[in-house]
Amino acid sequence: MPIRSLRFWPVLLLLAACTRTPRPSVDLDNKYHDAVNRQIGTAQDERNTAALLPFLTNSNPIYRREAALAFASVQAPAAVPGLIPLLRDGDYSVRRAAAYALGQIGDSTAVDSLLVRVQLEPDAGVRRYVHEALGRTVTRASLPALWRHSTLTDTAHAVALALGLNRAALRGLTSPESIQRTVQVLNSPRLPERGRLAAAVSLSRTRGSDADLARLGQETLLRVATKDRSYAVRAAAATTLGRLAAAVPAAGAPAAVAPANRGATPAAVLARLATKDPDYRVRLSAVRALPFGVGHYGASREAVFYALSHDRAPVALTAAEWLLAHAKGESGPLMAALADGNKQASPRVRAALLQAAVRHASPAARPSLTETIRKRYPVVPTVYEKGFLLQALAEDPASFDFVRAEAFGAGQSPVVAGYALGALLTMRRNADFPAARQADFAAAVRQALATGDVAQLGTAAEALTDAKLYPEPQPADLAAIRQAQAKLQLPREIEAWQGLQQALDKLTKNPNPTPTPLATAQQHPIDWAVVQGVPLGQQVRLRTSKGIIVLELKPNEAPGAVASFVTLIEQKFYDSLYFHRVVPNFVAQGGDPRGDGNGSAPYNLRSEFGDLHYEEGSVGLASAGKDTESCQFFITHTPTPHLDGRYPIFAQVVGGMDVAHKLEIGDQILGVELVK
Repeated sequence: MPIRSLRFWPVLLLLAACTRTPRPSVDLDNKYHDAVNRQIGTAQDERNTAALLPFLTNSNPIYRREAALAFASVQAPAAVPGLIPLLRDGDYSVRRAAAYALGQIGDSTAVDSLLVRVQLEPDAGVRRYVHEALGRTVTRASLPALWRHSTLTDTAHAVALALGLNRAALRGLTSPESIQRTVQVLNSPRLPERGRLAAAVSLSRTRGSDADLARLGQETLLRVATKDRSYAVRAAAATTLGRLAAAVPAAGAPAAVAPANRGATPAAVLARLATKDPDYRVRLSAVRALPFGVGHYGASREAVFYALSHDRAPVALTAAEWLLAHAKGESGPLMAALADGNKQASPRVRAALLQAAVRHASPAARPSLTETIRKRYPVVPTVYEKGFLLQALAEDPASFDFVRAEAFGAGQSPVVAGYALGALLTMRRNADFPAARQADFAAAVRQALATGDVAQLGTAAEALTDAKLYPEPQPADLAAIRQAQAKLQLPREIEAWQGLQQALDKLTKNPNPTPTPLATAQQHPIDWAVVQGVPLGQQVRLRTSKGIIVLELKPNEAPGAVASFVTLIEQKFYDSLYFHRVVPNFVAQGGDPRGDGNGSAPYNLRSEFGDLHYEEGSVGLASAGKDTESCQFFITHTPTPHLDGRYPIFAQVVGGMDVAHKLEIGDQILGVELVK
């Protein structure tokens, strides 16, 4: 019914305000008030396959389902024979859980059973899970099994096929026929957004098949990038068009383009999306994908310069990074003038432009530019801004001594030290790096090993395993690596341990990579009392320097992560920490006590891969591999299906997503508290 009078607006505004700040459903217990579910959850956390297997045949379908879901996290191949019969279970939720677990395990021996189930499964929702599991288990040889029994005339079948093709593409399994099938799915009428997004992401993940992609899919991608209702679908299509644009001459459209798009080229569509699309994430994806080859640079440059001056910070940063990577014929002083002239730009954007200025400057102009950066360096207000400027100085080998002093200064912030050592590696990769300073670089790497700092150790390991940076590691270097590794505290410093061990394996030519010593559940078992105190719908208020973000916890899907997060909140662990990593149109990550991405709580958690998907505003735990999660968390800006089943989701943003989109490196977590 249309609104005809302004007297209704106060009521509507009040209702809208209530909608923006949902309250927790404190009356709903989570499933771990059930003792058997806690038993299953404990066995999952302990990776106790033997204890879980009997539950797969339990008379209660709830426990059969929970055991199957547990194996989605345990991922034990020994569970496959017990899960396959559950594909025929009389309870649809059990069949769905079994299919999900088989996909998570990824054992190709399940393909035949899953293929049979595709034909027999009456429930459309379960069929989607079976198809996704097929996409996660097929081999290159069995890839055609995905579409063997699918029909695109049925919307439910088309969605299921899109999800299966997506999972295969994310694993690098594509072929000309799979591309053709994916394009057909994307062209299916009335295909829901989830199916369209899965198909569009699949095409963006194809590699080595650009000719087939252009021949089979360019017409569809041009249409989808400009017409689809979903920003995520348009953004995925723009990413793929970037690869096609790079391969197509600037003049003229390929013959495959339909009359409705005649005259349009991937490059022209990207330039239009970069400046005109209503969603910043599409503009960002288009800027990132703009071609830079012969005949394309001028038009792309125009779109990039527009984004620098007229768009929000993530898009402007992407434009600055495009210039850093691809600028042709631009003068260093011009890039510096862009940085100085755009006072509204974020410090990261200005620093990226300064880095582009130094990189593209003539030898005569470079010294004055680097001197300007060095003068700014002492007066910038945060350690992160210092880090951005150190990245800019990395383009000038003449700044080696200045940067090295910042890497190893007494009492230096780990954030600044980390940026500085990374800048030394960038500097060493510069073709102009003087041979006379190579010994000094090697000395800096050895000095980094001697510090024992986890960030310095990881960067030193990276240098030692790159023959272009460090051509001849000495026996003393291997000894230093082993000595540094022996001093690390596990599990807190597991990521540094991994980096050093990978360096040792590579330098000693170990044919069998050394496994990571994962922490067991006994070092930090799930606190079930804390879990039971978290009702379904429990919200958390995350106060940041940009505003408030409201999260809703997921205790049913990630009890261990939720218990850890709640306990750390009660300890005020997160208060006054920072967001140290922001990748535009991907994630904002924080919660590191060091502030540089290398910090941790004193314990590790076991990965919990509940039946959830990464959507806009999903909150996941960062890790250095399965079963290494701790305190760092991230918020996604957009659907990110390649993270599904690889990083635990323990919460969802339900308020303040606009704030999450504004977060930048160096923004502070002012406080975190449970909503009572």
